[in-house]
Amino acid sequence: MTDLHRAAWPALGAAILFGASTPFSKQLIGEGTGLSFPFLLAGLLYLGSGFGLTVTRLVRDRGWKPVGMPSHEWPWLLGAIAFGGVLGPLLLMVGLSHTTAATASLFLNLEAVLTALLAWLVFKESTDRRIVLGMVLIVAGGAVLAWPTGEARASGLGPLALAGACLAWAIDNNLTRKVSASDALFVAGSKGLVAGCVNTVLAFALGADWPTLPLLFAAMLIGFLGYGLSLVLFVLALRGLGTARTGAYFSTAPFVGAAISILVFAEPTGASFWIAAAFMGAGVWLHLTENHAHEHEHVELLHGHKHRHDEHHQHDHDFAWDGVEPHSHAHQHVPLKHRHAHFPDIHHRHSHR
Repeated sequence: MTDLHRAAWPALGAAILFGASTPFSKQLIGEGTGLSFPFLLAGLLYLGSGFGLTVTRLVRDRGWKPVGMPSHEWPWLLGAIAFGGVLGPLLLMVGLSHTTAATASLFLNLEAVLTALLAWLVFKESTDRRIVLGMVLIVAGGAVLAWPTGEARASGLGPLALAGACLAWAIDNNLTRKVSASDALFVAGSKGLVAGCVNTVLAFALGADWPTLPLLFAAMLIGFLGYGLSLVLFVLALRGLGTARTGAYFSTAPFVGAAISILVFAEPTGASFWIAAAFMGAGVWLHLTENHAHEHEHVELLHGHKHRHDEHHQHDHDFAWDGVEPHSHAHQHVPLKHRHAHFPDIHHRHSHR
């Protein structure tokens, strides 16, 4: 795999961690566990993400340091938190209360589709037929995996709420791309803290009780790994791949969850699992073998992120630099025209003729 396509690994890592969280979270749900209330479980998962990432950031930075996010990026982050950390989880809980789990899983595959459509139509991210076909195959695999095998009942409100949740997360994904050059730990931790507080407060307002300490810690650990670290990797993938490609890779998460359910919890498998695996494998292969290259122009740009002094980062420093790479600071990109293989990453957000 080329250096360019190594950018896909964070997206696949995010899908693995998030997909793995589903079967482990299911083990915590049940009467008498204190986690049968969906808002409370969602809140604890998000709180585990937010608290865990905040502590990780404090340890990494050896104390509290300003995030240094440019002022023009704050509205994007606040919008992402509002849609992805507040509105999305609320609509999901409403949808789950009016549909079967299988029907809900099927509807949640809309997120990848809506994410890509918004990226292409609204935010003008570049694409081609190979990427579209790969995303269709991956989403088709998720649909096969989640298709209800028995009677699937749903009221009109349930599917509508689930579609709304998918749209909220699709907006979140596209807004997060706007801040993906900033500190991924801060971005992901902020979302976790807000979503966790909102869902936990709602749970107690509706009558939930605290679970036992072992279940509390288990839920927060799953949230830290499956929601927190997964979201950090997702932000890094947005930085290197763009929104549509990251969303497509991430939609392999249902396959990961199903595989763990089979291998770890001995759940029975059927033909749908292997059909889904074939669809998703073909879609990922199409993305991994993409070669998008053409002459393009970089406009003047000021931002900050971890980088090496490669062909896109030829700049002087206005501070004493020890020569260590990669390093992070605000830097200016000068106009540049050249040709090479690339993704719609944070340096290649240009239009195509």
